[in-house]
Amino acid sequence: MGFIMDGLSAEAYDRDYGDRELIRRIGRYFRPHTGRVLLVASMVVLTTLTQTVIPIVIARGVDALASAPSQGLLLGIAAIVTLVGALFWVFNYVRGINSAKAVGDVVLALREDAFGAVMQRDMSFFDKYASGRIVSRVTSDTQDFATVVTLTIDLISQLMVVLIITIVMFTINVELALIVLAVAPVVILAALGFRRAARWTTQRAQRALATVNATIQETVAGIAVAKSFRQEPAIYREFTATNQLAYQVRLRQGLVFSSIFPILNMLSGLALAAVIYFGGLRAVDGAVSVGDWYFFVQSLALFLFPLTSIASFWSQFQQGLSASERVFALIDAEPRVVQRTSEPVDAVRGEIVFEDVYFSYDGEARDGRLEAGQEARDGRLEASSSGASNGPAANAVLSSPSLQPLTSGLSDASSPSSWVLPGFSLAIPAGQKLAVVGHTGAGKSSLVKLITRFYEFQGGRLLIDGRDIRTLDLGQYRRLIGLVPQAPFLFSGTVAENIRYGRLDATDDDVAVAALKLGGGEWVDDLPEGLQTDVGERGARLSLGQRQLVALARVLLQDPSIFILDEATASIDPFTEEQIQEGLDVVMRGRTSIVIAHRLSTVRAADRIIVLKQGRIIEEGTHRELLRLGGHYAELYNTYFRHQSLDYKPWEERAA
Repeated sequence: MGFIMDGLSAEAYDRDYGDRELIRRIGRYFRPHTGRVLLVASMVVLTTLTQTVIPIVIARGVDALASAPSQGLLLGIAAIVTLVGALFWVFNYVRGINSAKAVGDVVLALREDAFGAVMQRDMSFFDKYASGRIVSRVTSDTQDFATVVTLTIDLISQLMVVLIITIVMFTINVELALIVLAVAPVVILAALGFRRAARWTTQRAQRALATVNATIQETVAGIAVAKSFRQEPAIYREFTATNQLAYQVRLRQGLVFSSIFPILNMLSGLALAAVIYFGGLRAVDGAVSVGDWYFFVQSLALFLFPLTSIASFWSQFQQGLSASERVFALIDAEPRVVQRTSEPVDAVRGEIVFEDVYFSYDGEARDGRLEAGQEARDGRLEASSSGASNGPAANAVLSSPSLQPLTSGLSDASSPSSWVLPGFSLAIPAGQKLAVVGHTGAGKSSLVKLITRFYEFQGGRLLIDGRDIRTLDLGQYRRLIGLVPQAPFLFSGTVAENIRYGRLDATDDDVAVAALKLGGGEWVDDLPEGLQTDVGERGARLSLGQRQLVALARVLLQDPSIFILDEATASIDPFTEEQIQEGLDVVMRGRTSIVIAHRLSTVRAADRIIVLKQGRIIEEGTHRELLRLGGHYAELYNTYFRHQSLDYKPWEERAA
């Protein structure tokens, strides 16, 4: 079976829960619905009683007819059976309606909790785990969870039937009752034997479904790339392999589940044969009446069917428990970004200071000295840096010899390449326009991810207006940050709705004002229906430049204190680029602005440029200063920016 299960390993945040713990947590979701649950329980009792009354009435009727047959007695028995059957239908209907409502409410709450947990996960979680697998837990697994609840209600009902029938059988004939009960331990042992296999195969089946969902979602999201490179056959082959894996796992699960019924039916048949034979002998001898013998034959079905159902439910019960286990693992996943406190943040000036920050994406590149020295280093930095949070004074603090014993050796925590930012220090005064340049992998995007608190850093401090970012209320803090990623994401809907996403309480006039401030509003006139233009899925109906303008208008409406832009590397026509640049000028005015720059116009407009290489600042200054320096920035300029200049003359370069 091993080769079938390859690729279906658990996620790193998965954990094993005991059955008792799972049932206890499931019970918490039912607590608000105690009244409805009690009504369902009472209906279960009544349906059980009516179900067991019918064979008793018939058995006593048979004995009565044997001693004094009459048509009136026969009609009376039929009327009682009909009435009891009708009551059984009513009780069962009430039970079904209320149990469906209770289960629906619980699944609704569980799905909301699961989705809420997803929203609370930091960005490293989504970078590490496939979105399709996460979606599968929120949708498919929460629905499978309902199976546990429904089966639990049925299980209680079946147990009550077994209990009542057992009591009645012992009151009639102990010997026949013991024959019937003899099969019970065998059935229970068979069910317990299937428990481990059912749980194991069910977990793999759910992971296989999550893998299929992830493959489909990734394919649909990247279908344009697939078609442009004519990779449809390769993607289809990949999906076929994944789907075949899911088929094999589901088939194995089906074999495990279906194999229990033939075994249980065989045991039921043996028990029925024994009761018919030994009960018939007792009836012939006169030890029991014909009615009692009939009752035992009928009760055997009522006794064994719940018992076999309980055994088979146990296997299906594992499916629901596995689903709830996966959902609870998602809810209980521990975040990597952890706030020490949650201090209110009403407003910020926008001063940002990195103090000897160590950062790695795997979160494991640390040693004992990093953790042990953190508090001492923070304390010394706080004492030393008061009143010197930026400029030369801050740099002097960060290079103080007193800090060297705490930081020397951090780079030895693992291989040097494991640190994306190895002891990074930077002071950004409030209101400054900072451009960040460097080759791919230099650490530019990592700065943005730390400032937005999407990732946790492993050492040092990051201060916002002199306050440790780990002490701020994240919700309030992030409302003060405007972020435009390299590929702006637009939700399905209109342009106006996407702009309003920056401030949901904004009026139509507010949205229009924000849009018209960018590029004189000409880009809005170019849209087919203006601000009411439908952007399509992920903004597919708009050009890249238009999507960037929508993202800039969204930030402008938000009115943040800190603006962060990761410029797109794709080429944009000069007219649209001019509109975007005008929009940037508007958005960056009076705000601390950090731009991962890919356009010459942006670096020229920056108050300050820093050049990163392997997570370190190797040069900084203005555009002209860095060009005169003739260092790494000059090399980047000649490689990436020079051709964007209006003065660029490629023919002169070729002639030279």
